[in-house]
Amino acid sequence: MLRLIRLLCFVSLLTSHLAAKEKPNIVFLLSDDQSTYSLGCYGNKDVKSPQLDRLADDGMVFDRHYDTTAICMASRASVMTGMYEYKHGTNFNHGDMLVKTWEKTYPVMLRKHGYRTAFAGKFGFDLRKGPNGKRLPMPEKDFDMWGGGPGQTNYSTAKNESMKHYAKDYPHSTRSYGAFGRDFIHESTKSNKPFCLSISFKAPHKPATPDPVDNHVYAEKIFKKPANYGRKYGVHFSRQSKQDRQYERFHSWNYSDKYDEVMATYHQQIYAIDVAVGMMRKALKDSGTEKNTVIIYTSDNGFFCGSHGYGSKVLPYEESSRVPLVIYDPRHQNSGKKIRSSALTGNVDFAPTILKLAGLPVPENMDGKDLMTVYDNPKSSLHKALPLINVWGKAPTHCLGVVTEKMKYLYWGYAAEGFEVTEELYDLEKDPLELTNLAQNPSDLKSIPKMQRLYDQQLKNWKKQAVSYNDYQKFGILFDRKLKWDEKIKRVMKFPSK
Repeated sequence: MLRLIRLLCFVSLLTSHLAAKEKPNIVFLLSDDQSTYSLGCYGNKDVKSPQLDRLADDGMVFDRHYDTTAICMASRASVMTGMYEYKHGTNFNHGDMLVKTWEKTYPVMLRKHGYRTAFAGKFGFDLRKGPNGKRLPMPEKDFDMWGGGPGQTNYSTAKNESMKHYAKDYPHSTRSYGAFGRDFIHESTKSNKPFCLSISFKAPHKPATPDPVDNHVYAEKIFKKPANYGRKYGVHFSRQSKQDRQYERFHSWNYSDKYDEVMATYHQQIYAIDVAVGMMRKALKDSGTEKNTVIIYTSDNGFFCGSHGYGSKVLPYEESSRVPLVIYDPRHQNSGKKIRSSALTGNVDFAPTILKLAGLPVPENMDGKDLMTVYDNPKSSLHKALPLINVWGKAPTHCLGVVTEKMKYLYWGYAAEGFEVTEELYDLEKDPLELTNLAQNPSDLKSIPKMQRLYDQQLKNWKKQAVSYNDYQKFGILFDRKLKWDEKIKRVMKFPSK
């Protein structure tokens, strides 16, 4: 009997050990301000992105992936939490993330359940115990290896405290993050734990500061402009969308007069990311972990590089809100087949996907879904609709929209100072460049009620689920398309500003 008990214990321990070994490693890579037309795998023949294009060939490309808020702080919080902005309550002009919310993010949960974790780059948000509490230090202690930094961080490696030891060999931060990832991968092979590496590049965020070692890559390059480039292709956009810096930056950031020069520096910064991705993939191969490591590559928001006569991001149009997404799972039968998916996906999907990959349950508070179900069946759907949110910047540009696999509806509710409520409707299947606002076309009015109903459902979720702090509940009123502006103001006045 004693021998039998010992045998059963041994089998149990062996099974447990094998189960731990079977858990995949995860590498999550996030760029900053990267549009889809910055990569060869998304059809741009003017750019050089060999490593990311190879990753796309090895894995799967997602053609309808959206950041539900197209600005870094809120988007990065959605990535970590798997929740929409109004639920995690984190963005510029609003407030920091609460510790109780942070404790339910994918890095924290993975580490609690046996993963070795690391973070490097632009963390993107700060933490507080309460809405009015003292701002806390960066959560360095929540990771096994730390290379993160506050605020925007710096392109000079030496100026990033946690990364300055890489400055001699990698003076520009982008390649330093590749080196960090390489070192973490090699160190992790010494443990019996699966690992999760999260890298958040600063590139290609402004101010444009390319690594000078890459100056030759796009020297004297002439770039083909997008088919919707220029102000004449933005006349039909709402007046509200033209009231903040996204509109004036078409000129002030020189898309209007120095397009090739501006795009050369933009794509040069992304080329350095491509190199860093290659460094990490080589480390996976050299360490013997590549066959059990899932890689996810995406961006925190897109970028208007002159499309429609706009610059920057934030607004819920395609160039700003739709971003690259490539996933590679070397264990999967669909890998290596150059498959693309048109399933609707969002940045809220990363946290639940990573948790599921790790064999962990997904908390009920998360809004996202498991992206690997699409990897299993590329022709399947994931979301019926996703919200597109902007509550940053000047009041007229605040907007709530809803996007499906084929359509997009935007509601611009600001109606003071001579503005009128504006609706926009785009058939993304027939009009991916958003050149025709169907809401202005009487013959297409049949499409509007369906999208309005989806919008109303998103607003209902906002009213029910928005955090009670950081000034989010009032938008449940301001985005209500059934209320007149004067009535909205009366109701909003009852809410405290913070």
